[in-house]
Amino acid sequence: MTELAVVDNPERHRYELRVGDRVAGIVQYATEPGTVVLVHTEIAPSVEGEGLGSKLVAGALDDIRARGLEVVPLCPFAAAYIERHPEYADLVERDASTGP
Repeated sequence: MTELAVVDNPERHRYELRVGDRVAGIVQYATEPGTVVLVHTEIAPSVEGEGLGSKLVAGALDDIRARGLEVVPLCPFAAAYIERHPEYADLVERDASTGP
């Protein structure tokens, strides 16, 4: 199987899902002090339905956690991923959370 990697590309303000040597998906983001705002997730049509969007968002969230930052999931896909994976709920910026 081709190697998958999630890589931060800060010059382009996005995380990239690389499959081999090509970019198969992106999560665009903006940064604020202590926070990464996830704006939009996109997967190449040729690999949709293979679970790569979830791998991409998980990789981005893991990197955000490792950097000690919080996240604001404006992107509906990223927000739904966090809702389905409560182990990432602690990353959501308190003011951005709709919960208690």
